[in-house]
Amino acid sequence: MIGIFDSGLGGLSVMRAIHERLPDTDLLYLADSAYCPYGPRPLSEIRDRALACGRWLVDQGARIVVVACNTATAAAIELLRRELPVPVVGMEPGVKPAVAATRNGKVAVLATSGTLASDRFRSLVQAYAAGVEVYPLACPDLVAQVEAGELQSDQTRNLIEQHLATVPEVDVIVLGCTHFPPLKPLIATCAGSHVTVIDTGPAVAAQTERIARQINVPAGSGTIRCATTGDPQLVAPALYNVWGAPLPLVGVQIDSAVVVHE
Repeated sequence: MIGIFDSGLGGLSVMRAIHERLPDTDLLYLADSAYCPYGPRPLSEIRDRALACGRWLVDQGARIVVVACNTATAAAIELLRRELPVPVVGMEPGVKPAVAATRNGKVAVLATSGTLASDRFRSLVQAYAAGVEVYPLACPDLVAQVEAGELQSDQTRNLIEQHLATVPEVDVIVLGCTHFPPLKPLIATCAGSHVTVIDTGPAVAAQTERIARQINVPAGSGTIRCATTGDPQLVAPALYNVWGAPLPLVGVQIDSAVVVHE
């Protein structure tokens, strides 16, 4: 079984990509909805929650843990790889492919404030974006729209248009938060056909598949289960809207981990 977690429902886009590559592998998705969004929270709290979620998934039998959250990856991936007894796969904004794809040298990165303020993001820009203008756009309001299952509403469209209007004419947009791939069709429409929209979820799924083959994660029945630290009755309708079909969902309580902060 492969375990996947995010602060909320955004990581479902990553789970979908993993399921497409490993259709016979059982998946367990954890939405830490009680603490969503991670972006504005202190670094220490994000690390605590990430480790608590990772440990819970391992306790449920996960052979791989996928951190389907850019903010949690930036804050805690080294910690998780040190503390968990299984391989850990993380996310990062697709700065490198965006730089390769841009024609006018202007790239926008849509993400949370936590991701954009992280050392990991700054390192990516410094390493790969020489000569390219990278415009960071913190979009917590779009996270909230996805959590509400509002993928095509006029309000969501207006918010996207307002964010894009704050940057010059970019020709590449990076979806630097796993909440945003469900909005990709709407973002692409608002941006225009001349703009390339990059989602790193498929690359993460490919890496997860490689590791699953290497460590011989056993095939199952392709069962997908979901859990949330929030109220299942409130989360279920949005889960249906984002996934597009019903999924089993239970509520769980996961106490924050005790982390010695460096």
